[in-house]
Amino acid sequence: MRNLLPLISSHPGGRSALTCRYRCGDACFHETPNTSDNAYVGDVIAGAASRRSLLRAGAVVTVAAATGVVAVERAPQASAAANSAAAPAAAAKGKAARGLRFAPVAPNTEDVVVTAEGHDQNVVIRWGDPILRGAPAFDPDKQSAKAQEGQFGYNNDYMAVLDVPGERDHQLLVVNHEYTDEVLMFAGYDPENPTREQAEIGWAAHGLSVVVTAEERRLGRLTAVPRHRLNRRITATTAFEVTGPAAGSELLRTSADPSGKRILGTLNNCGGGITPWGTVLSGEENFNQYFANAGSVTDPTTAARLKRYGIAGAASERKWERFDDRFDVVKEPNETNRFGWVIEIDPFDPDSTPRKLTALGRFKHEAAEPRLTSDGRPVLYMGDDEKFDYFYKFVSAKRMMKGNSRIAREHNRTLLDEGTLYVAKFTGDSPAAEIDGSGKLPKDGEFDGAGEWIPLACGDRSFVEGMTAEEVYVFTRIAADKVGATKMDRPEDVEPSPRTGRVYIALTNNTDRGKADKAPADEANPRNGNKHGQILELTERWNNAGSTRFNWRLFLVCGDPEDPSTYFGGFPKDQVSPISCPDNITFDAYGNLWISTDGNALGNHDGLFGVATAGSRRGEVKQFLTVPTGAETCGPIVQDRRVLVAVQHPGELDGASVEKPASTWPDGPGKLTRPSVISVWRRDGGDIGA
Repeated sequence: MRNLLPLISSHPGGRSALTCRYRCGDACFHETPNTSDNAYVGDVIAGAASRRSLLRAGAVVTVAAATGVVAVERAPQASAAANSAAAPAAAAKGKAARGLRFAPVAPNTEDVVVTAEGHDQNVVIRWGDPILRGAPAFDPDKQSAKAQEGQFGYNNDYMAVLDVPGERDHQLLVVNHEYTDEVLMFAGYDPENPTREQAEIGWAAHGLSVVVTAEERRLGRLTAVPRHRLNRRITATTAFEVTGPAAGSELLRTSADPSGKRILGTLNNCGGGITPWGTVLSGEENFNQYFANAGSVTDPTTAARLKRYGIAGAASERKWERFDDRFDVVKEPNETNRFGWVIEIDPFDPDSTPRKLTALGRFKHEAAEPRLTSDGRPVLYMGDDEKFDYFYKFVSAKRMMKGNSRIAREHNRTLLDEGTLYVAKFTGDSPAAEIDGSGKLPKDGEFDGAGEWIPLACGDRSFVEGMTAEEVYVFTRIAADKVGATKMDRPEDVEPSPRTGRVYIALTNNTDRGKADKAPADEANPRNGNKHGQILELTERWNNAGSTRFNWRLFLVCGDPEDPSTYFGGFPKDQVSPISCPDNITFDAYGNLWISTDGNALGNHDGLFGVATAGSRRGEVKQFLTVPTGAETCGPIVQDRRVLVAVQHPGELDGASVEKPASTWPDGPGKLTRPSVISVWRRDGGDIGA
């Protein structure tokens, strides 16, 4: 496990240049959009004792996110002694936590999905598989926009699974399609001269797929059900309704939509969430890369706003502006403001109009994970996936109505349009001199502290000096700059624990941390040149999601366990799997956190890991699977008897193309490499890890 292989590329993390090019428009190689001079975590250390009191509280009552189940659990102690390696050392010789009782997969570079011993797998659905009536079977040599509109989209990311009422053994799978890589989609692709048909296929391959799946109970195998009545495609040209306080704003109006209330399409959909009332949320992330000619904008205010969102340069990578003026910011300066939102869809009504939710703010949304306050109001936690950007939450003004009556559905449809948008400010409790950028633990034995939620806007009221409420919603990053939010190391997925209510945040990496002209290391982001990322654990005051105060600690500081800068919840480091660049996260029924990785900087393939969050095994990381060459692990779902993973961008290595594939997954040599969703189950039919 310690003989690490060379990196597959010199790009940040373990990503290839090809992935950086098509996924985020080479964001890492452009000027960091956040140039604000905000306070850092270590700047304020007063009141450390009182801030620790929340984490030392005894039994706390918690409210589960989507189930409403009340659980009682004792919060882990924040003291160095309680989290030292000595405490769990003896227990580490016993059984792993329930749900994680499998032999860990060794780091590897195999061009297959490698699973823990005793498990089988199958491909549930591939890019191009038909899901709508009339859609043809996938033919790589006869692709068309019309065909793709009825087929499963490209580069599957976040996934949600819901039961289908009245249909035994059927589950509804909702999948984001983050981006397209035309070099790996089209034979002979010329990036300087794409055709209109290729552009339109790209539009159709973005968005979301809703597809019913069927399970074989004896095997655990999951297969897609083509042409089911609930199957649906949402693309870059699907009509969306704009809701919330910024709907109709002049900042959202274009020549095609003078009302500012109807937007065509969704782009770069990454993380998401399932609401307690059964809708699915999806975040628009690296939308900036699709827009061209920002360098020709002369108005200084507009230019500054574009720059803060990473919209720069002349031609876009895909050249879509040649085929639709809305992708040219000179011709349609407000079109960029119509992306970067959280969208909401009703997966059980294929005729419903999806919505863009302006009350949740506009930035590079990586997640939209819900939880309920103690009085039943939904709260959403959201990360902005950019170096030195921020962590947000939204607290609804209204309580959720239970049941599935028409009145309840109509009421719950408004819950994410009225409430307060906040951004997080983290404060460390150790002297600044003890946070030196090396990752060395401070004298109290933990990276931890307190924090506050700073309000940005509520309805038509702005809490940010010099900005209207509409400006706060549309230019949320700028509003957060102004109030002094804490710069983080790429806040990606967020997940509240359904057992404890504690919120876990994946901070993927930030190789610019500590550079001369960048933010220095702080207690929440304690390593300069951070290649491997960390997982932060946040506890709201009184464990009430509506609170404006919280405590936090770093649960994992990722990397090679032999690296002294790593930390695994206090668990013995010689007994954990190496993990790098945490991205998507989820929970199993036992309260274990499962982590998928993106850009493993240890020289091995990305994978899926489980880690215990409580008890004597807290911090024990175990690798469950790895994905093929060039791929990223996305959208994990861990059920009792099945694990689902979206294998994104397989074969996406520098120099790869349709003619020169870097991977033969999933269908073997001579076949086009296709992003796919896989299902994994125990060969003996038992529960995963039990």
